[in-house]
Amino acid sequence: MSTWEPVLAAVRLALGPDRAEGRRRLLACWHATSPAGHAQRCVLAHYLADLEPELTDEVRWDEQALAAYAAVSDPDLAPIGIASAAGFAPSLHLNLGDGYLRQGRVSDARSQLEAGSAAAALLADDGYGRMIRGGLQGLAQRLADHQ
Repeated sequence: MSTWEPVLAAVRLALGPDRAEGRRRLLACWHATSPAGHAQRCVLAHYLADLEPELTDEVRWDEQALAAYAAVSDPDLAPIGIASAAGFAPSLHLNLGDGYLRQGRVSDARSQLEAGSAAAALLADDGYGRMIRGGLQGLAQRLADHQ
């Protein structure tokens, strides 16, 4: 069994029929990883953020995902079908920027939008790429509304 199998099973559960059990399993996977498990911690934190009912906790997980991402390379994510680690960055910046904006941290949100937009050039022109670009455009519009 690959070390990614429990993570992917927990993600599928969290995105599907049982968010609470998926969150419980994602947390168990988090606690089973070492601090050097940057790729798994990045992915786990990315999904855990979306399962948090409290904005402060959501942002904390998004910050952890982005911090772990700094040490992630292409081979680290290849086992889960992500060909380029760089393609994961725009989503991480988008999520963190959105959280910051909802916290009223407009300057921090703007910084994340800029980083996400710069990284978006690496996204393919496919459904995922369009979704993330659309999210970045939506964040830009919400930021413009704060001026």
